[in-house]
Amino acid sequence: RYRYEVMADHKKIGIMGGTFNPIHFGHLLLAETAFHQFNLDEILIMPTKNPYYKKISNSVTEEDRVAMVELAIEDNVHFQLSKEELNREGTTYTVETLSHLTVKHPGYEYYFIMGADSLYHIESWKDPEKILEMATIVVAGRAGTGTSLSSQIEYIENKYDATIYRLNSPVLEISSNDIRRRVRDGESIRYLLPSKVVDYIYGHNLYQPDPPEEVQKENE
Repeated sequence: RYRYEVMADHKKIGIMGGTFNPIHFGHLLLAETAFHQFNLDEILIMPTKNPYYKKISNSVTEEDRVAMVELAIEDNVHFQLSKEELNREGTTYTVETLSHLTVKHPGYEYYFIMGADSLYHIESWKDPEKILEMATIVVAGRAGTGTSLSSQIEYIENKYDATIYRLNSPVLEISSNDIRRRVRDGESIRYLLPSKVVDYIYGHNLYQPDPPEEVQKENE
């Protein structure tokens, strides 16, 4: 009986974090590919708090980012919104997120999905050795990163005795930054992100140019 209970509590959970400002098809495709490639039970789509390294436009609130994620994933039963990081105060670190999840669900196995850029910089993260101990890393390459990414994977695996897998996903060169620029410049964003997210952006006047007085204040 005890053995059955332990097995019943074992799940393979993917984590995809990001500012999601806004979430787009690039994010969703990576998460969907990881779900199937690694036979995961679910993917936690986890918006970060306003991170220390990135300024988030004042016109976009945490509520906006959460609402856009909810709209983007509402028709996918194996994607779940996680407010794990939004519910914590102060700067959020991946190692603390994984520690908290591991304590809450000791039987779960976590697969942390990241882009190639993050893997190149992971040694500058807080306690990278603990991150690599608590989660299997799933890394998505960009066009042209083949050989150098393979070298980085080998280096990190050897140094930290870590497990890192390449994600076998088509690469969609879509960026949230470019979507924001397109909205600001009056260009189309159709087919870059789910239509309900497009409607939300326009319905809530997100990513519009700053009014002149705000620009003036920033320059003072």
